[in-house]
Amino acid sequence: MTPHAPRRTLPDLRQRSRLAGEAAAAIAEVETALHTPADTRGAAFFDVDNTVMQGASIFHLARGLHRRDFFTTREIAGAAWKQLYFRVVGVEDPDHVAEARASALSFIAGHTVEELEELTEVIFDEAMAHRIWPGTRALAQLHLDRGQRVWLVTAAPIEIAQVIARRLGLTGAMGTVAEHENGVYTGRLVGDLLHGPAKAEAVRALAEREGLDLTACSAYSDSANDLPMLSLVGDPVAINPDARLRAHARALGWRVRDYRTGRKAARAGAVVGAVAGAATGTVAAGVALRRRR
Repeated sequence: MTPHAPRRTLPDLRQRSRLAGEAAAAIAEVETALHTPADTRGAAFFDVDNTVMQGASIFHLARGLHRRDFFTTREIAGAAWKQLYFRVVGVEDPDHVAEARASALSFIAGHTVEELEELTEVIFDEAMAHRIWPGTRALAQLHLDRGQRVWLVTAAPIEIAQVIARRLGLTGAMGTVAEHENGVYTGRLVGDLLHGPAKAEAVRALAEREGLDLTACSAYSDSANDLPMLSLVGDPVAINPDARLRAHARALGWRVRDYRTGRKAARAGAVVGAVAGAATGTVAAGVALRRRR
């Protein structure tokens, strides 16, 4: 960022959230064009990390990509540092927020969409498939059995979300959209990370396009960061919730489901604290690389 770059205002950030949500919803709309659900009014929206699967999906993807020389340690370290600075120092400065978010997927610049999609399929099988929570998977299947559509809504890259949705037999997915030109990633995002308010924008946009009644829809998440999305629907459910979401859910009488037990729950909670929020996806990748070194 140059010294003369304009500061991003709150309306700028809101616009980026809207753009991210609309981009994710547009992709989901294309995915579901051939679906003919029995229940056209209701649907279900599931967060991914620590809701559908244990841990952070981008953490496992980054490890798998690095092992295959998809990017260098130096490339990911630069992006990871910007994310760390954002978390520790710049959380109240719009300029720092914008720079950190813009660098979130910078390490994929120069690679092709086809290359990333093919590797994501393989990495899902080796590192993610066995981490799917059976309880959450069963909840998603209940909605499908009722004739409802089921979408994943995640801050992870859309390429990960689409693979998980396809492997679980779900309707589709909405995730962070990375810009690409002629099939090659630029390293920039379309709008913003699909995180917090942007998730709510994506769900609202998809509901409008698909003719859904949000009061007849359900949403599932583990994190208080997803309160904007959870508060949109008539049936919000806390899955493996963090402390803030658990308290909020109990106060409002929301359903709570926890599929963690004992030490596993404590370990999962520690992971959530380490990688909470979409902006820390790159930090999680950096941790993976440090472990390899």
